Formats: sequence, structure tokens, C-alpha cells
Amino acid sequence: MKYLKINIEKNADIEILKTAILQLKGVDSAEIIDDENPESELKKAFAKTKEQFKKGDYETLVNDIFDILTKK
Repeated sequence: MKYLKINIEKNADIEILKTAILQLKGVDSAEIIDDENPESELKKAFAKTKEQFKKGDYETLVNDIFDILTKK
């Protein structure tokens, strides 16, 4: 899968931009990631851990959290 990173101005309406991008042909999904707020990435990782715990997939769980914590 390929990704496109778009940097926006602080006053941009990100929801309208997301809606417009989702209407383009070939766009499967759009996700808002706030690099200024890494908490959002950690929330996703910990939400994912519930499923990994249920499945007993501890190695992937630890790797996912470690990757997020060590991102620069």
C-alpha cells in the first residue's frame, strides 16, 4: 500500500479536506494524524492491544507499542 502525506496550515478545516480527498477516485481511506499530539497514536496502539491479548499475540503487541514509542 502507498501513502500520501499532506501537511496543512493550522487554520485549515481538516474535516472538509478529508471529505474531499475521500471523494477522489482510487482513494481507499483517509486518516487524520496529529504529529503534534502523539497521544493519538498511542491510543490506537492500546486499543489494538485488546484484540491482540484476546488472540494471545503478545509478540506483535510488544512490537507495535515499541515501534510507536521509538518513532521520531
